[in-house]
Amino acid sequence: MPARWARWLSPAVGLATGTVTGATGVFMMPAVPYLQALDLEKEELVQALGLSFAVSTLALAAGGHARADQHGLRKAIRVRVSSTIFRRWFLPCLLLPGDEMASRPWR
Repeated sequence: MPARWARWLSPAVGLATGTVTGATGVFMMPAVPYLQALDLEKEELVQALGLSFAVSTLALAAGGHARADQHGLRKAIRVRVSSTIFRRWFLPCLLLPGDEMASRPWR
């Protein structure tokens, strides 16, 4: 990813990550693939990931995300999706980011 894009793309990725984290409690997407796309050095990437995970965890805790009444959106989605459909799509959806990351050396 060109470095000039990072200035305007970073806030958008932060907003998207916050939205996904608030709705699901999972703070990996899209932050992790984005940070990898920045082509940071190993130590910079580890530091950025650690900082991202720490801030996300603190934000979830500060927001009371563990309270039962905070899970309304996730529960509404789970109620609408059958177990069969969930099982059918769960692993393929997890494989997509993994496949993308694994394909990078051959590009």
